[in-house]
Amino acid sequence: MAGVIDDTGWLGGIRHLPSPNHDARPADTSVDALVIHGMTVPPGHFGHDHVAALFTNRLAPRDHPVFAELAGLRVSAHAVIERTGRITQYVGFEARAWHAGVSRLAGRERVNDFAVGIELEGTDDCAYSPWQYRALVWLIGVLQARYPAITAERIVGHADIAPGRKTDPGTAFDWVALRNVVATG
Repeated sequence: MAGVIDDTGWLGGIRHLPSPNHDARPADTSVDALVIHGMTVPPGHFGHDHVAALFTNRLAPRDHPVFAELAGLRVSAHAVIERTGRITQYVGFEARAWHAGVSRLAGRERVNDFAVGIELEGTDDCAYSPWQYRALVWLIGVLQARYPAITAERIVGHADIAPGRKTDPGTAFDWVALRNVVATG
């Protein structure tokens, strides 16, 4: 059913492409944060399934120099929102996706343990699409219904949890508009 997260953390009504790049969250760990990322593979190229190939370990290193640099990398996010607004889920929200890397939020390290990771197809300096914001707001509402500890204050960017190492979702991301919508529910 659309808009409902099942017991294993899969959201109905969206595309599913399960990634092998995940594991169990630590016992007794509650989901209480959401990390927004921005990425494309290769950088600045939109409208293809290269991120899907990366998250499912099918990226062909010979097809692009950037792909060769990523060979062997095992990463994932819970979901990706394309520029069209289409959402693809790669990891059940109950599991730990491998999106944050070395990270810290409010004094807690290993943000993957307690956060959901959402990737937006984009770059730091290219405006995200209105369809992405609509899809993101809808997805945040679904996640907050399931995980009420994800408050507006617990929705952060990758740059916030890995300063100096990461810059996404970047200066093009409209935090003010998102916070206004999320705050008014």
